[in-house]
This record gives sequence, C-alpha cells and structure tokens, in this order.
Amino acid sequence: MPDYGTNKKSISKEIQYLGRDFTSLRQNLIEFAKSYFPNTYNDFNEASPGMMFIEMAAYVGDVLNYYVDNQFRESLLHAAEEKKNIYKIAQSYGYVPKLSHPATAVCDFSVKVPATTDDDISYRPNLNYAPILNANSIVSSPNGTEFRLMDDINFAASSSLDVMNVEISDFSDNIPTYYKLTKKGIVESGKKTTEEITFGAAEKFNNLVLGNTNVVDVISVTDSDNNKWYEVPFLAQDTVFESVPNTSDNDPELATTSNDTPYLLKLIKSSRRFTKYVRSDGKTELRFGAGISTNPDEEIIPNPDNVGSSLATGLNKLDTSYDPSNFLKTRTFGLAPNNTVLTVDYTYGGSTEDNVLSNEIINKREISFTLDETNLTDSEVINTKQSLTVTNKEPASGGSGGETDQEIKENALAYFNTQNRAVTKEDYITRVYSLPQKFGNVAKAYIVQDEALSKEQTISENGVASTIVNKVPNPLAMNLYMLGYDRSKNLVRLNKSVKENIKTYLSQYRLMTDAINIRDGYMINIGVKFAIITQRGFNKNEVLFNCIEEVKKHFEIEKWQFNQPIILSDIAYKISLVDGVASVVPPKGDNPEKSLVLVENKWRYSDGYSGYVYDIKSATQDGVIYPSLDPSIFEIKYPNTDIQGRVVGDI
Repeated sequence: MPDYGTNKKSISKEIQYLGRDFTSLRQNLIEFAKSYFPNTYNDFNEASPGMMFIEMAAYVGDVLNYYVDNQFRESLLHAAEEKKNIYKIAQSYGYVPKLSHPATAVCDFSVKVPATTDDDISYRPNLNYAPILNANSIVSSPNGTEFRLMDDINFAASSSLDVMNVEISDFSDNIPTYYKLTKKGIVESGKKTTEEITFGAAEKFNNLVLGNTNVVDVISVTDSDNNKWYEVPFLAQDTVFESVPNTSDNDPELATTSNDTPYLLKLIKSSRRFTKYVRSDGKTELRFGAGISTNPDEEIIPNPDNVGSSLATGLNKLDTSYDPSNFLKTRTFGLAPNNTVLTVDYTYGGSTEDNVLSNEIINKREISFTLDETNLTDSEVINTKQSLTVTNKEPASGGSGGETDQEIKENALAYFNTQNRAVTKEDYITRVYSLPQKFGNVAKAYIVQDEALSKEQTISENGVASTIVNKVPNPLAMNLYMLGYDRSKNLVRLNKSVKENIKTYLSQYRLMTDAINIRDGYMINIGVKFAIITQRGFNKNEVLFNCIEEVKKHFEIEKWQFNQPIILSDIAYKISLVDGVASVVPPKGDNPEKSLVLVENKWRYSDGYSGYVYDIKSATQDGVIYPSLDPSIFEIKYPNTDIQGRVVGDI
C-alpha cells in the first residue's frame, strides 16, 4: 500500500520577505524553485514556459506591493498626495481645511439720535433711541461684494476698547437737535444664502450637503420648531458656548456691569448639534448624531450598578480592564433630525476680488436692529434706523483662495500639536486676550505659578531658634493676574462679570489638573520730573512741550506690561533727542543721586490714584526702577499734570 505521507513531518520552507520589487521577487522565486523543486523543474531559460509563469508571479507581486506602499504613504499626512486623503487625515486631527479666505475690513457705522436735556442748557444724545446693530447684518460695495457684520454694535454703550464717537449732527436756533453716534465694527466678505432641507424619519448619523462650494461660515441652523442646532468640533461634545445679554433677567447681580460687559458667556448642554466636514470637491457637509429620543444625552457616572456588580464577569474578576472613556461619551452623539425642515444660513465665496478699496463699503443690504421701542416716538425710531451709514476708511484685505495641500498639512500638524488646549503660560495669556470684546476687555494679563503652599523650617543660631517660612510652588494651580481699561484708558480692576466670563471661557481649554486663580493686578501710579537746557534760538515753551509729549509717548499704557522695569537712562535719552534740547540735567527736589529723571509714587486714593504705596527709592538700582514682587504695572494716570519739566537755562 502506497505511503501518502500521512506520517511524514511537513517540511519547513524558508521564505524571503525582504525583496519586494520585480527583480527581487523574480530572483527569489527562482531560488525557491531550485531549493525545493530541483527535480520538478530546472529549466530557467529566459524563453521557457516556467520562466513566463515566474515572471508573471513577480509582476503581480510588484504591483500589489506598489499599492500597499502607496496606501501606507497616503495614510501619513506629511506624505499624502491625494487631496481627498489630505482632507480626511487633516480633519481626523481636528483641523478643518479652509476652502477660501474672506476679506475683512473695519467699518465706521453711524446713526443719528435725537437730542435731550434736563435743564435746557446741557444737551446730550438721547440714548434711549440708540439701537443695537445686530451681527450678521449685510453691507456691500458698489461692485456687489457683500460683507457680514461679525459682532453686535451697541450704540448705547462705550468703553476704552469699544469707543463711541459723539458729535452734534443738526442744529435748530443754535440748539442741538440730533447727535451722530459712530462706532467701529469688523465685517467679513462672503455671500449670504439660505437653504432649506427636509428630513423624514430619523436616520443615524444623517448628513446634508450644502449646495455652494467654498463655504466660509455656517451662521445658524434652525428646525421647523425654531430649535437652534449648534456646531461642535465632534459629536461627543455636548457643551457649547452661548452668549446672553447681561440683563437683570439673566443675572441680577452681574447686570450692574452691563455697560462695560454687555454679554455674559455661558456653557450650555445641547442634544441638537452637528459637525462640519469639508470635502475635497469644495462642498461642505453637516453631519448629525444618531439619537431619536427627546432626551438622548444623560450624565453617565461610574457606579457599582454599571461597573462591577452588574457585569457578567461578576465581582470575582477584579483584575479585568475597563475603558474609562466609555463614561465620557454620550449614548447617541446628539439627535438626528426627525420629520423636520432645517433652515441653514451660511456664507460662501472669498477671493482676492473681495479686497475692495477704502470708502467702497457704503451700501446697506440686509440690516437688522434691536431696540426697546417702549415709550419712544415711532417717527424718531424710524428716522434713527434709516439714518444708518457705513464706510471703510481702510481697504479690505485678507481675501484669497483656499489653502494649498502643503498649507493644509502644516496647519493640521500645528493644530494637532496644540490639541486646542491651554498648556503653557503663553497659551493661557493668548486665550485671555482672544476673549471677544463684548464679554469684557482684558487690557493686561500675567500668569505665574501659585505659591500658596509653604514649608516651615526651624533653624538655631547662637542658641536662638527661629522659624523660616519657605514658599513652595504649587504644581496644580496658576495665578492669573489681570487689569482692564476704563473709558479714559486708565488701568482699573476688572468687574465681576468679566472675571466670570474669563472663568467660563478658560474652563473649555484648561487641563483638569490646572486650577486657575483669577486675581487683580496692581497699579503703581507714578509722576515724572525732568529739567533741560535749551539751545539758543529755540522757543523754550515749544521745546518743553515737545519733551513732555515724548515722555507721554514713552509711558503710553499700551507699551507697558506686568513687571516691566523703568530704565531712567532711556527716558533721558529720548528727551535729549528732542529738537532744541542742549542737555538733560538733574531736576531739583529729593534727588540725592542726581538722577537725570526723577520718578515718584502717586498713591493717594482721594486724588484718584490706585492707593498702592511703593518705595521708589529702595526699588532703584543703577538707574533702573524695578517693579514690585507682586504682579504690577507702572502707570502715569494723569500725564497732563504728573509729567513736569523745567527749562533751567540755554546755551
């Protein structure tokens, strides 16, 4: 009976995996045949049938390896070449490619309001007629380029960073009848359009494709029941920022600061949400969740009922691994549109043609106001709304085409590295300064590690014991010091509304282990004295005036930051450069060091200063006035009186 090898051990064949091109595969196949089939086939002539099959196999292997290599390369963002793959990988990193860049411009918006008076002597604008020009209002240039207002403009409020210019517009018998109110607003190019999409029965992870290419921004999405849908970076995120007017209805305590902080920033939970996905063909998709319940998202907290005792493995499997991220995800990733019509308002376009010249954005296209018309005259309300004018004193700029493939790669990698989180001190400072002005103005910010922890150490010297308290850095907390501007652009402490908005804003970006203590910075008010000798032939008063103006420029508050020292020689040098100055000499007064510039502390609260006392003399070393150990800024609050100069002679 023939032996079919049922009892023979299988022969282990050595296979070469390194050769992946045609030549290597062909040679490996030949060597494989020679090694394991020496008696079966030994005709390796180029023209033999066997070589034809070997080369065909090498050809197939080479093609397959090419596609494997190509697919692997296309899975790496820095090496990908196909546009669709670049877009997919970039958005998996959280970065949305920009299909176009809209042009932006700063425009002057003006309205006329009637005058009012209490005593028939002092006239002022009646701010009861001052409306709010709503965001998303549309203005345009004569060539048809449309621009959208990015934020509300409140003509009834004014601050240092949102200044309103007031001037008399009309007279009657030398009595003001109307005032012109002017404020600046940022506009962005892009054509505004609306699409309505009908949805039937709910489908998991349904989507809609907007009809136009190069979508710049999705303004709003509402359904048939007037419910608002919110854009989120990913569907698992159920909290979004929402701005609400700072009124007594929303927060009675913070409403007292509504003039300086017109809006409050709130974090809300919403089941109605969507993500925006950009396709390589220039179209934009809106993707929705999978829920069909009216209450799909609930807080899921680990507890014995859903972690251990209820599992099939029982409590005996104490070493079983569980994924804690399961408790951070919602069950449905938001609602799916169900038997409704979604109305989508968005803008599209953006190109170099949107960079219009100055004074060309003058047309009103779609304007909307918010105004409490109670107890107001209808005709005056109509006149106020119709009086709106707009113009751009500077050209619109920034409009261009979309990002190149290489720009998308670089921007996506940079975005991924930051993870949209505040990690370094600079990250926190940048986030604070990026807070929109309608939530309050932060003029100066400084962050330092908290040193609330302390360690006591007892030492003995000459038989006398003493205790030394050493501050220990707290690795889990940071102190954020901030100051704002008043209407005169002097430094002031921030009100509670701004601090609450900052706290809410940073909560989305800070790490869980980071505690942020929001504190007020310190203002050290100072005065400056100097003396000069002028050159003959120059008007002494004019030279002195120019010197004072130069000192004012040096101490402009925009140029000063927390813990910045005063270098006296820099001030003296700038004074010496003024035309007509022959020499800078030590001023009279308490100046034992004969310094060319004398700086003194202005602190009396009753005189309008901060109240902070600072020993300037002790802080001065080698012509440098060092700041306080507490985060502080030097400020000349009243430059017209706190900068004093004298001409002591001429040569």
